[in-house]
Amino acid sequence: MSATSRYIRLLAGEYGEKLDLVEEKPWERRREFLAMNPAATLPVLIEDDGPPIVGGVIVGEYIDETRGVFSRDKRLMPEKPIERAEVRRLTEWFVEKFDQEVTRYLVRERIFKLEMSKEDGGGSPDASAIRAARTNSRHHLRYVGWLAENRNWLAGSRMSQADLAAAAALSVLDYLGEIPWENEPAAKEWYSRIKSRPSFRPLLSEKVRGVPPVRHYADLDF
Repeated sequence: MSATSRYIRLLAGEYGEKLDLVEEKPWERRREFLAMNPAATLPVLIEDDGPPIVGGVIVGEYIDETRGVFSRDKRLMPEKPIERAEVRRLTEWFVEKFDQEVTRYLVRERIFKLEMSKEDGGGSPDASAIRAARTNSRHHLRYVGWLAENRNWLAGSRMSQADLAAAAALSVLDYLGEIPWENEPAAKEWYSRIKSRPSFRPLLSEKVRGVPPVRHYADLDF
């Protein structure tokens, strides 16, 4: 349920790259994990036993530089600098801002606390944190709706890394039934296009232990 890890999985999938996934619970602060990333955050990418590459934005840039530049018209980063700047702005919006204001609270309170020990912060959900995250999510969803209504894809005329970052973040909320799609039809139509891509299939088939997704989660015609 890490939205940033989902973003990297989608990005790798679009470039035909297979990832070997390792489940990590950052709150446990394993010594081996802290050695790779002292910040104890996800995602962390390790390629060919090389040094760890840390953070959703950074890993996304790394994949673009090592895979995207060779993909020509399938590259998910535009050629023009001004267009790349917009993709990067929106990617950071959904990887950082959206996560800080919405995703991390809903996921922590509704899912992670079920697996956390009391010492790590587990226990009953904090209703006030959930309410704040839901309030913030409405503003973000309206912004996605505005972008989808005024552009073919969120950052411009072509699908980009920004679309994958946004879809990854929203997919976590959608799993939990936290998105009133009927309020933003343009956002729903855009998400339906992303959701139908082959790179999205692995996400739609997975379930969190003890927390089943809402009924429409894997439905492409929702």
